[in-house]
Amino acid sequence: MRTILVIGTVALIAACAQAPIALRDMGSFHVGGRDVEISGKPVREVVFTPGGVPAKVDLNGTYSVEAMYVQYFLPANRRGAVPLLMWHGGGLTGVTYETTPDGREGWLNYFVKQGWDTYNSDAVERGRAGWAMTPDTFKGEPVFLAKANPFERFRIGQSLGSWSPDPAQRKLMPNLQFPVEAYDNFVKQSVPRWTTTDDAIIRAYTALVDKVCPCVILFHSQAGQFGFKVAQARPDKVKALVAVEPAGVGDAKRAAALKDIPTLVVFGDNIALDSRWPQI
Repeated sequence: MRTILVIGTVALIAACAQAPIALRDMGSFHVGGRDVEISGKPVREVVFTPGGVPAKVDLNGTYSVEAMYVQYFLPANRRGAVPLLMWHGGGLTGVTYETTPDGREGWLNYFVKQGWDTYNSDAVERGRAGWAMTPDTFKGEPVFLAKANPFERFRIGQSLGSWSPDPAQRKLMPNLQFPVEAYDNFVKQSVPRWTTTDDAIIRAYTALVDKVCPCVILFHSQAGQFGFKVAQARPDKVKALVAVEPAGVGDAKRAAALKDIPTLVVFGDNIALDSRWPQI
C-alpha cells in the first residue's frame, strides 16, 4: 500500500508539473515614475532607417522617467490568499523567475500553477522599464558585467581566477547544482545596471505595493534592501517576505516595523568558500 501511495504521489506531482497553465487574466502595466525637464540640448537631425527621410529631434522637453514594468498572471485556480510579487537582483530582470537557463520551468510558472496571483517585474532602469537620459537623470555610468564576473561572484566558480573561456578549465564549486552547461544562456540574462538609482527603485516598488498589495514579496540579492525597506514603510500591506540571498538589508533603526511580518531567508551552498560572501 505504501508503495502504491508513493507512486501515486510522484505521478500526481509529475502531472501537475506538466499541466497547462489556466489563467483567468494576464496583463502588464508600468507603475511609479516622475516627470523631469531637460534643457540645453542641441536640436539635431536623425535618420531612423537606412534611406529614410531625416527627422528633426529636439531632446529638450518633458520626459517620463523612473517607472517600473510589471507583468501579472492570475491563475484560474486561485489558492493564494494574497498576490505574490517577484523582485530580481542586480544586473538582472524579471527573467530570473521565468524559464531557467537550461530550459526548466521557473518559479513564476511554479507559483502560478500552485494558484498564486503572481506579479513579476523589471525594476527601474532594467528590461522593459527602460533607461532615462544620462547623466541628466541617471547619475554616473552603468555597470556592465563580463562573462567571468557572475561565474566567480555568484559562487558557480571557486572565486577569483576560477573562470576560463574553455569550459573544461573552469574551476567549479564542490557539489555544484547550477547547470553549468547552460552558463552561456544564463549570462544572456545580464543587463547593464546603475549604482545610483536605489531611491528611484524603492519609490517605484513602493508604488507597486500600494497598487497591488496586501501581498507576499519574494526578492533576490540586490533587491534585499528594497524588499526590507518597502516592508518597513508599508508593514500593513506586506504579509510575508522571502529573501533569497539578500545582498542588503533594511533600516536597522526601523527593524521593529518588521516584527509581525513572517520572513524566510534562503542562502545557497559554499558561502564559507567564497572570499566576499561571508562579509555581506
